[in-house]
Amino acid sequence: MKKIILISLFLLSTIFAETIDEDTKYSADCLILEDENSIVCKYIHERSEEDKEIQVQWIDPDGEISRDRVLLIPAGHGSIYDFRYIAGRLPGIWQFKVIDNKRETITTFEIK
Repeated sequence: MKKIILISLFLLSTIFAETIDEDTKYSADCLILEDENSIVCKYIHERSEEDKEIQVQWIDPDGEISRDRVLLIPAGHGSIYDFRYIAGRLPGIWQFKVIDNKRETITTFEIK
């Protein structure tokens, strides 16, 4: 009986682990902290055993690239942050775009 329970638990944990593995490995999200006059954007990716370069773009409501930079993600890290001040930014819907090899991950946020 114990063997059946252990085997069942093992199979369920394996299935659950595969389900987690299939979840989105690449995502981006931005948080506006008005009281601190800042915008913090986070990019999450699959961890790599090697350093990796990604391109980060902040695109303003007019479609112009406001900031374009290449960031280095150290080996073993699963995320990276980029930060900007709210003051001086155009109001409207902005895009935070990350280009990781040929994969593009985009999120939007609104500055009022």
